[in-house]
Amino acid sequence: MDETKIDPAAMGRLAKALAFICGPDHATTLALRAAAESGSDQDIKKARMLFLKLKPGDRRAALNMLAG
Repeated sequence: MDETKIDPAAMGRLAKALAFICGPDHATTLALRAAAESGSDQDIKKARMLFLKLKPGDRRAALNMLAG
């Protein structure tokens, strides 16, 4: 199964939302920021894994901030 490619600009916006929700020094925020800057598959995979480990409420809040 192929993983969906995520736009680096979208990861940058998601990192900004998470910085507001979880803090700028949170591991997931830092990983998303690094993935947005580098665009490497390894960084993207790590950021995705950490994002999925967040509490469901934090994930939902971040995605809602992007949507509206």
